[in-house]
Amino acid sequence: MIFEFFLSFADFLKITMPKKIAAFGELLWDLLPGGKILGGAPANFIYRINSFGDHGTLLSKVGNDKAGKEAREALRNMGVSDENIQTDYEFPTGTVKVKIDNHGNPDFDIITDVAYDHIEINTEMIDAFCQADCVCFGTLVQRYGISKNTLRELIHQSPGVVKFLDINLRKKCFTNASIEDSLLMANILKTNDEELLITKELLGLENRNLKDLALEVIEKYKLDIILCTLGSNGAFCLTNDEVFYYDPGYQINLGDTVGSGDAFSAGFVHYYMNDHPIDEALRFGNAAGALVATTTGATSPISKEEILNFMIIPHNRNSVRFHQ
Repeated sequence: MIFEFFLSFADFLKITMPKKIAAFGELLWDLLPGGKILGGAPANFIYRINSFGDHGTLLSKVGNDKAGKEAREALRNMGVSDENIQTDYEFPTGTVKVKIDNHGNPDFDIITDVAYDHIEINTEMIDAFCQADCVCFGTLVQRYGISKNTLRELIHQSPGVVKFLDINLRKKCFTNASIEDSLLMANILKTNDEELLITKELLGLENRNLKDLALEVIEKYKLDIILCTLGSNGAFCLTNDEVFYYDPGYQINLGDTVGSGDAFSAGFVHYYMNDHPIDEALRFGNAAGALVATTTGATSPISKEEILNFMIIPHNRNSVRFHQ
């Protein structure tokens, strides 16, 4: 009886304690038309994870320069620890020139060979990965050997941890090998419809229909879940037992879409890792992404309560539906 009580209490703590989520990759400055904003998909993701009440850890690297010092300060001001942000004494802090088109979609000019391309493995990073409930990574940070090899070793050292891949394809920053290697390391893939079709072409996949293509990727790379965002048409989710979920888009006043995909990922991971059903996690992630798209930049403050309220307003739903 006493044993059963302590077991139940341990299970209760496991459910109620904030989940530990780590993200490995780029920390950089987005140079937008209106000024610079701290960004990088892993940084945006961890910022949102923390805002939802979980414990996020960012693993990255900045230069020993003014931009790096400002990045650390901005990160701390956002409530994200810089404990696992390394300093590079040779390469500069990363920057991205961002242009926004008339539809609010960003075009990225990503500077190469910067500090986050040279993240070195250490004990602290191994501990952060091994102690996490879920880790997130993408393809951009794998364009150079040092960070790529560090990521692979971290994945190897943390076999029991959920691996979430936000594929996040950026022009001239991925290869067939980096995509395929990433899929082989992942349990969950988050992509958008354009990225899924690019993946199809690069890896020689057969299906044209997005749902069938997602199933082909799941079966070939032994994934548990694929999430695919569809812009204003919402998002869908497919599981390895072929259960399909779809959540429609929202009618919004668009600011820009910078960071909306990262918010989607964070919203899904937060709900999924806190034992909500997959369809609820999809809905929360979809709403988080849509609400962020009403703002400018990737890290405008948005609370979990605001997202939940946004989800229940019927007229926010887009009448357009996804056709499989």
